[in-house]
Amino acid sequence: MTLYHPDTKITSLGSEFYDIVGPAIFPKTELHYRDTFSAETVGLDLTDDEWVKHFGLFNPLPNNLEKPLALRYHGHQFHQYNPNLGDGRGFLYAQLRDNKGRLLDFGTKGSGQTPWSRSGDGKLTLLGGIREVLASRYLEYLGVNTSKTISLIETGEELQRNDEPSPTRSAVMVRLSHSHIRFGTFQRQAFLNETDNLEALTQYCSQNLYGGISTPEELFNAVTLKSSELVASWMAGGFVHGVMNTDNMNITGESFDYGPYRFLPTLRSDFKAAYFDHNGLYAFSRQPEAMYWNLGQLAQSLSLICDDKKLLKALENFAPAYRVALRDKVFERLQVQPKNNQKDFEFVSLTFKFLENSQCSWPQFWHDWQGGAGELMRAKKSSSSDLYSGDEFVDWYNSLKEFEVRGAPPKVNAPVSLLYEDIEAIWKPIEKDNNWSKFIEKTKSFQR
Repeated sequence: MTLYHPDTKITSLGSEFYDIVGPAIFPKTELHYRDTFSAETVGLDLTDDEWVKHFGLFNPLPNNLEKPLALRYHGHQFHQYNPNLGDGRGFLYAQLRDNKGRLLDFGTKGSGQTPWSRSGDGKLTLLGGIREVLASRYLEYLGVNTSKTISLIETGEELQRNDEPSPTRSAVMVRLSHSHIRFGTFQRQAFLNETDNLEALTQYCSQNLYGGISTPEELFNAVTLKSSELVASWMAGGFVHGVMNTDNMNITGESFDYGPYRFLPTLRSDFKAAYFDHNGLYAFSRQPEAMYWNLGQLAQSLSLICDDKKLLKALENFAPAYRVALRDKVFERLQVQPKNNQKDFEFVSLTFKFLENSQCSWPQFWHDWQGGAGELMRAKKSSSSDLYSGDEFVDWYNSLKEFEVRGAPPKVNAPVSLLYEDIEAIWKPIEKDNNWSKFIEKTKSFQR
C-alpha cells in the first residue's frame, strides 16, 4: 500500500487565502459509505472507528493541518459578480500525496458554519450527500476527470430546506480532489488588486498542480486545455452540471462539487439541471460556451500580472481543443477508431443530430452501439430498436460503418444510467426504511 505522505502546501499561500475554522459537533456519526480504495492511494488504512474519528469528528490526520481551513474566493454567479463568497459549509481538512506523487486535498461538505456561511447552517442533507456519491462514481465510470467522494456519514440532525421535503436527514461528506483552488480564487485577488498574492497563487498552482510550469501565461493555457477536455467529457457523457459559476470551476480541470446536476434522459439542447436557471444559461448545449466565458474571466484576473495578448492567444486554443476532445470522447464511448480527418467531426455532428431528432434514450443508445456498427443485431433487440430506422438513422449508421472497432466492448447486459428516476428509486427506501440496498447495488454497477 502507498505510504502516508502529508504535505500541507496550502499554508505557503498565507492567511489571506483562508480562515481557520472548526467542525460542527454532530449528534451522531453513522458511516454509510467509504471509498477504501481511494483512501489507500493516499496511504490511509483505517478501521471504521478511525474513519469516523477523522471523517466525522475531524480530528486531525497525523502531521497534517492542525485545524481545518475555509478557503476564500469570489465568483460570477449566473454572470453576476459576487465578492462575498468562500467555503460556507465545507473546509479543507488535509493535504497529502497519492501513489503517483500528486498533491491531493481532503475537502468537506456539510461540516458546519464558517465565516462564509452567511445565513446558511453549513450543513448537508443526506440526500444531497447521496447525490454527490452517485455523481462522482458515475462520472468516474464514464471517464470524466472528477473528484472522488470517499466518505458519507449521517449526522443525526433534521434540516429545513426549500428544495427538499423537510425536515430532512443530515450528513457530512468528504471528497478527495486534486486541489480546491477555483477560478474564483484568482478573481478574489484580482478584485482586491493584490498582485503579489495573485503571483503567489499562480506560482502555487504551477508548481504543485501543473508540474512546474514556468509562467502564468503557460499556466492559463494548460488550464484552458484541461477545461476544454472536461466540458467535452460532460457533453459526451450527457452530464448537465447545472451551476457553472466561476466559483465552481476547479483550476485543475477537475469536475467537483455536485449540486443540482442531471444526466440526460434524451438529448435536448435546452435541457437544464437547475430549476432556478430561468434563462437556460447553463443548459446542456451551452456548457462549452459557459466554460469559455469562465475562462475569459480567469484571463481577465490574470491580466494584472500577464501579457494580455498571450492570454488571448491561449484562450483561442479552447475551441479547437474542445472540438478534438469531444471527438475523442464520443469515439471512446462507441469504441471505434477515429480516422483523424474531417469525417470524424462530421460523424460526431451526425450522432448528436440523430440523438436529438429521434429522442432516443441517451443511456440506451450508448449501450446499444458500444462496439460500433457490428452491434446492429444487438441494437435491433433493444428498447430503442424502433428508432433505428429511417433516412437519418441510415445516414448515421453508414457513417459509423466507416470506423474500425477498437477493443472488445465490456459485457454489460443493460445500460448503466443515473437518471433522476434512478436517484429517486434509491432515496425512497433509505428515507422510509433506512434500506441502503439499492444505493449499494447502484454504486457496484459503476465498476468496469
